[in-house]
Amino acid sequence: MKIQLVPTELTAKIKVLGIGGAGGNAVNDMINSQMVGVDFISANTDSMSLERSLAPVKIQLGPTVTRGLGAGGNPDMGREATREEAERIKQVLQGADMVFIAAGMGGGTGTGGAPVVAEISREVGALTVAVVSKPFEFEGRTKMRLADRGVEELRQVADTIITIPNDRLFALGSKTSRATDIFSMANQVLGAAVRGISDLIIKPGFVKVDFADVRTIMKEGGMALMGTGTASGSGRAVDAAHKAISNPLLEDISIRGARGILINISTSQEFSMDELKEICSIIKEEAHDDALTKWGLVFEDNLAEEIRVTVIATGIGRRTDTVLERPLWKGASEEPVDLETLEIPTILRKGAEGAQPGEGQPGEKRLTSLGVLPAKKHVVHPDLQYEESELDTPTFLRKTD
Repeated sequence: MKIQLVPTELTAKIKVLGIGGAGGNAVNDMINSQMVGVDFISANTDSMSLERSLAPVKIQLGPTVTRGLGAGGNPDMGREATREEAERIKQVLQGADMVFIAAGMGGGTGTGGAPVVAEISREVGALTVAVVSKPFEFEGRTKMRLADRGVEELRQVADTIITIPNDRLFALGSKTSRATDIFSMANQVLGAAVRGISDLIIKPGFVKVDFADVRTIMKEGGMALMGTGTASGSGRAVDAAHKAISNPLLEDISIRGARGILINISTSQEFSMDELKEICSIIKEEAHDDALTKWGLVFEDNLAEEIRVTVIATGIGRRTDTVLERPLWKGASEEPVDLETLEIPTILRKGAEGAQPGEGQPGEKRLTSLGVLPAKKHVVHPDLQYEESELDTPTFLRKTD
């Protein structure tokens, strides 16, 4: 009797889909950097840009809607064009365990099409992570508003979203940096975010972070932060950990309050248990007390005395954490502000007489970043009685007894 062995997939199937100009450029950069273990797809409404793509799989979006001429900066057209090719997108994403969507927000194809791709990716059962850039400030308010709207739409459909404001790239360059260098950095940063996560899954490790761990942390994780820190010499573990959670390139959000943490440490075999404890303690101290944490350890002898720490923090801003510690404008009060009580007149707020400024409710969480603000709760004080219809009438004209 012959026994036939059925081959099985031993690693997670990861696909990267770049949509629009910025997404396509990022995919080209990842391919040029010889990123392995992932399948690349490029989708665009602009046929000329698509021809320049290095991706083995290319999707022309909306051939009847845009006729290959691009979306003209119109997200509605980008959305319609992407929906026109929904079946084709579903076909190429089928079988993926994890899908990265790379795009630039603020234009037409990426802004309108990325949420459509995310919906399709979720439909095929893939863990869906969007890695997107936001416009330079000098590109204007309109483009920034479109970008913010695109990010918000992605938040509704992607499991996790990492945003990278292009303005932060100036921190890596100087006033004399060439424009080509800055735009190249934008592609590299998008690629680094994808590589930082995919390497956790693909690379073998002494202590392995597997796909199940990544899925647990990133499934419906919401806004996320990803950072990498490298250090050597005395205090290298502490330095690398602090650098990883203080990445200047990511959106103005903090690891503070994160609900899920992935930590990957790459170093030589001289790494000590004390250093492991230092790294994990520093990162966990910044996260939520009940954060789920997974860590992995990879030995790379070529790193010699270096330690490289990669941190992915998810669930940022998902709960109604409503106290800000940092003033919103110059000269603003340094006291923490409880957003939930701002609708109540000061004299009626709890503890108005004799209370210490900044006192909050037990267990209240404070944010040190303004990057993600949760939805404001509608607060009605029991001592204030009014008819809802009266709110359209100025206070001094309302009927009083």
